[in-house]
Amino acid sequence: MSAVVQSIAAEQELTDGFNLIIDALKLNGLNTIYGVPGIPITDFGRMAQAAGIRVLSFRHEQNAGYAASIAGFLTKKPGVCLTVSAPGFLNGLTALAHATTNCFPMILISGSSEREIVDLQQGDYEEMDQLAIAKPLCKAAFRVLHAADIGIGVARAIRAAVSGRPGGVYLDLPAKLFGQVMDAEAGKNSLVKVIDAAPAQIPAPDAVKRALDVLKSAKRPLIILGKGAAYAQADDEIRALIEKSGIPFLPMSMAKGLLPDTHPQCAGAARSTVLKDADVVMLIGARLNWLLSHGKGKSWGDTPKKFIQIDIEPKEMDSNVEIVAPVVGDIGSCVSALLAGMGGNWPAASADWTGVVSKKREENIAKMAPRLMNNNSPMDYHGALGVLRTIVKERPDAILVNEGANTLDLARGIIDMYQPRKRIDVGTWGIMGIGMGYSIAAAIETGKPVLAIEGDSAFGFSGMEVETICRYNLPVCIVIFNNDGIYRGTDVNPTGGSDVAPTVFVKGARYDKMMEAFGGVGINATSPDELKRAVNAALDSGKPTLINAVIDPAAGSESGRIGNLNPQSLLKKK
Repeated sequence: MSAVVQSIAAEQELTDGFNLIIDALKLNGLNTIYGVPGIPITDFGRMAQAAGIRVLSFRHEQNAGYAASIAGFLTKKPGVCLTVSAPGFLNGLTALAHATTNCFPMILISGSSEREIVDLQQGDYEEMDQLAIAKPLCKAAFRVLHAADIGIGVARAIRAAVSGRPGGVYLDLPAKLFGQVMDAEAGKNSLVKVIDAAPAQIPAPDAVKRALDVLKSAKRPLIILGKGAAYAQADDEIRALIEKSGIPFLPMSMAKGLLPDTHPQCAGAARSTVLKDADVVMLIGARLNWLLSHGKGKSWGDTPKKFIQIDIEPKEMDSNVEIVAPVVGDIGSCVSALLAGMGGNWPAASADWTGVVSKKREENIAKMAPRLMNNNSPMDYHGALGVLRTIVKERPDAILVNEGANTLDLARGIIDMYQPRKRIDVGTWGIMGIGMGYSIAAAIETGKPVLAIEGDSAFGFSGMEVETICRYNLPVCIVIFNNDGIYRGTDVNPTGGSDVAPTVFVKGARYDKMMEAFGGVGINATSPDELKRAVNAALDSGKPTLINAVIDPAAGSESGRIGNLNPQSLLKKK
């Protein structure tokens, strides 16, 4: 190189792929990354942290991905998960598919092998055609090969993740890209700040009128709120619509708290009655999937139903049953349009109908109350959840994370929520393993204390992340309902052999000792009174805490409330 060229190069300010990716994320307000370090993204994590991005390092990519997915739900911005290539990418892919299924905006960024080697299958380090694998499992997938395209690549990923129906996006960054060098000024000019990433989608006036006409004709109307309604953050509009109409509402689990579960119109404790007897059902951000028995069958009774559905995705309409009044648009715009169309003289819901719902709700609440007040040792689910119900009522600002079989199903019905987006759980797939990732992201994104109520089986999927919780000193209190097994701890090996039954764990396990090993607080609770004192102390202290709640091994039922999905159960019915 000549002296003149060397002089020009020395005077020219340069940048590289590392810095351009960091600058593109920061330009668009993505200031937190969840991931696991390793080749080829270790240096990227260090540089991102040095540039002011908060980088949370996990013990497993799947848990980092779940954290990114729920960060997207809580903030309406894409949660970012960063993984290494091949196995790390595959670990994160489960969470990406989960985000897409649940309509959570998330971007999975993975390092990858070089294209020319992958395409010829020459056996590179962790060689895999990651883009091809990701495409069927997410909303969109992009690969960036040139540093000058990083700005566009990040912008496209952001817009794809949050526009329309939100979902997961994969961004493939080959290792060579990070070290590519270009002129700093040109690099800066190549970055893109995404404008209006999720534009409002206004519903058609005819659709709004049609929906209101159907609703007005109802004798026994019902509104069902899904997690899409919670994600929309149109809380005031939704509350106004429900209260103006006087219609009973049924919140799905992650929509609990949009209006308090103690609201006089809440039909959560009369679910069976309202599903069977309603004649018009309005779905707001809820899908007629398996969680609602696909809108048909025994749980919906014999009363003919007319469905109104508000959803941003037109293809969701008629997915299981006829939707007589589809309203397509973003939830905030749709609910506002419905409110405007109702005017000032909307007829109140029938007192006969609301009276029936109210009576059934009060009967069921009264029937349940004594079961929640026992102080048995070892505990049963109702006694333990009864004290946690009281704690949540006293601390409505805390985030509740919930997973398990019986632990999940019973907590959904027992623990009332009072504020929106304070209950986060397994979502559409009903999967296990979200607990610790969700807890970490909830603490990071909201700054609020987190109460994670976990089945002992569910905790096992992500339990090593208690070290992550301790490392970052997060205000997370984990309560493990420990009944020595999956569903129950009393199953036996039918052969009489030395192996325990497939659903049985180590009896008397002390999960609290795990937390102590990493410097957190561990407590063993054997009665509801002990559990109440321990949880209150943990939430007061803000210290990472794990409470081993000893549950009667005989408590619980097969698969919680979905045991009917077990093929053996179906066989027995025949």
